[in-house]
Amino acid sequence: MRIDNTINGVSSTTEIEPRRLLVHWLRDQKRLTGVHIGCDTSQCGACTVLIDGTTVKSCTVLAAQTDGCELHTIEGMDDDHATTVLKEAFNELHGLQCGFCTPGMLLAARALLAHQAAPSEHEVREALHGNLCRCTGYQNIVDAVLLASTRLQQTPSATCGES
Repeated sequence: MRIDNTINGVSSTTEIEPRRLLVHWLRDQKRLTGVHIGCDTSQCGACTVLIDGTTVKSCTVLAAQTDGCELHTIEGMDDDHATTVLKEAFNELHGLQCGFCTPGMLLAARALLAHQAAPSEHEVREALHGNLCRCTGYQNIVDAVLLASTRLQQTPSATCGES
């Protein structure tokens, strides 16, 4: 089966097996290894990617379902101002330790901030509820997202909805 989509801003046409999961296609064929395989049951969020701006657990989606879609993985977010601010806040407030969950957390936080510039602590927790972290205890992650939100609001030239 042939699919056409855009991955991290680059158009892609690929022949795939119709039953191939998105997580395996991204990691094995596209070599986007920031998409982690954690549980294979959609419980941990380590495989989170953005499809048309919405967070999706790529272990529950067939690659074929992304035909015509725009996908973003953590590898494609280097030039995104909001993601850079999130990374800095995660680092500053120790919102990461081993780093395994971090790509999924960053993408979930990025999607939240694209739709809600000034989320409450409750809204941050809701946005991240599908992502598990076994190291940090979550409070530092929540605090980092809130700090990034505050910093982004103070930067009028770079709105969070822009990439």
